[in-house]
Amino acid sequence: MSFGDPNPNPNNPYGQQPGQPPQGQPGYGYPQTPGMPPQGQPGYGAQPQFAGWWSRFAALLIDGVIIAIPYGVLIGIGAGIGGGAGSAITMLGLIVGIGLGLFKLYKEGTTGQFIGKKALGISLLREADGQPLGFGMAFVRYLAHFVDSIACYIGWLWPAWDAKKQTFADKICSTLVVKTG
Repeated sequence: MSFGDPNPNPNNPYGQQPGQPPQGQPGYGYPQTPGMPPQGQPGYGAQPQFAGWWSRFAALLIDGVIIAIPYGVLIGIGAGIGGGAGSAITMLGLIVGIGLGLFKLYKEGTTGQFIGKKALGISLLREADGQPLGFGMAFVRYLAHFVDSIACYIGWLWPAWDAKKQTFADKICSTLVVKTG
């Protein structure tokens, strides 16, 4: 029996049981979690408002400054001191920079927002269901931004005229940046 079979087999334990009212459609998939949108329906509604290029740029700039300040201060202090202590402080600066970058990916993957996106009321979500994409896909999207850069950085500008305001990395990873507030 296939989905939507007009003559279901009554002996099939997985099909609709005889004498029961129709269960509605689509009638497949996992049980829904209360408070979650039905499967196949975006969590941001049927028609999300896409974040514009300027808000995306401003969020990236805010996040970049937040990560760069402690990194730059520690690197500068390490370079100024020099020697063994300077090298240790420089190494600490590298660790802090990488740690903050990974924390940014974690927050964008689990909540859809880091400080810049939260301040501007935008969020990074999966295109399929409007949910946060997870740390792994946030990391893959970060790597996919390489594609935005290889053609004279045109991928970074693409949201300015794209219908869904997506970069090439967003298209590759099936993600959207939408207005949340």
